[in-house]
Amino acid sequence: MSMVLFASVVRVADGLPLSASTDCEQEKDLQETKRHLKGLSKKLNQFPDRCTLKSGPYNVNFIYSLGVGYLMVCTGNYPNVLAFCFLDELQKEFIITYDSKRISSAVRPYSFIEFDTFIQKTKQRYNSPRSLSTKINLADMQTEIKLRPPYQLSPEDLQAINGFSVRAASKYKGIAPTQMLEPATLPGIVSCVLSVLCGGLNLLRGVHAIESILQNDDEDFNYVIAFFLGTAACLYQCYLFAYFSIWRNSKSFLAFALICLSNMYLYELRNIWQILFHVAVGAFMTLQIRLRQPLGKAPDYNV
Repeated sequence: MSMVLFASVVRVADGLPLSASTDCEQEKDLQETKRHLKGLSKKLNQFPDRCTLKSGPYNVNFIYSLGVGYLMVCTGNYPNVLAFCFLDELQKEFIITYDSKRISSAVRPYSFIEFDTFIQKTKQRYNSPRSLSTKINLADMQTEIKLRPPYQLSPEDLQAINGFSVRAASKYKGIAPTQMLEPATLPGIVSCVLSVLCGGLNLLRGVHAIESILQNDDEDFNYVIAFFLGTAACLYQCYLFAYFSIWRNSKSFLAFALICLSNMYLYELRNIWQILFHVAVGAFMTLQIRLRQPLGKAPDYNV
């Protein structure tokens, strides 16, 4: 049976537990999963703000915002959309109920234990999915998760949580990415170098166009704009190749379209081979961005 088993609220800065659901389950695997959750709660700021971890027959999901983390343990077959709707509902209620000053000044564990009442009621609702259809908007959360999927923690991350690998934990320090990309391939690196080259050529021609305008008032300033737009589009494609971004493929296609338009405008200043070179590099770069996908298999978000 798919269900939410445990939930807790913690302070991100130091992992101090603020509230949690009461738990009577003594099953060995569940207790082990809760130990992972406890370790996670002390290192939330080293990970992306929305994550999921497979732990035996259970899943651990968490989100954090405004210095507070919301964690849960559910069965492995519990729908991801419902899991993150559950956490989102806890987050909204907690933010409304407690102000940030009171949260930051809390000293004792479970200072907001009275919030357990809301956690328990919400857990009961989410363990009866049929009663949820008219109370929550699953479509909004499903769309949000598809656009920005939760980061799937790996066995190496689990070792870092348990203190076995400091090196693995350190890669998340600072602002953690929402998603890691596959390693760059040789064609991808070549396309990136060529794109930087095209951007540099556009920049040089743009600077020369400015010099020509200063010497001759009859020159068209739109040429300068076209050169600089071409430079920006090439460099932005390099950025999209290196880093994950929402609507990444669409953005790369728009950048490619801008490269094509700027080169069409510059047809009087470039021969056909130069134009074809810039367009071909842009197309090659767009293809490589599309081929370099986020690491890991995307979770199933269907309810």
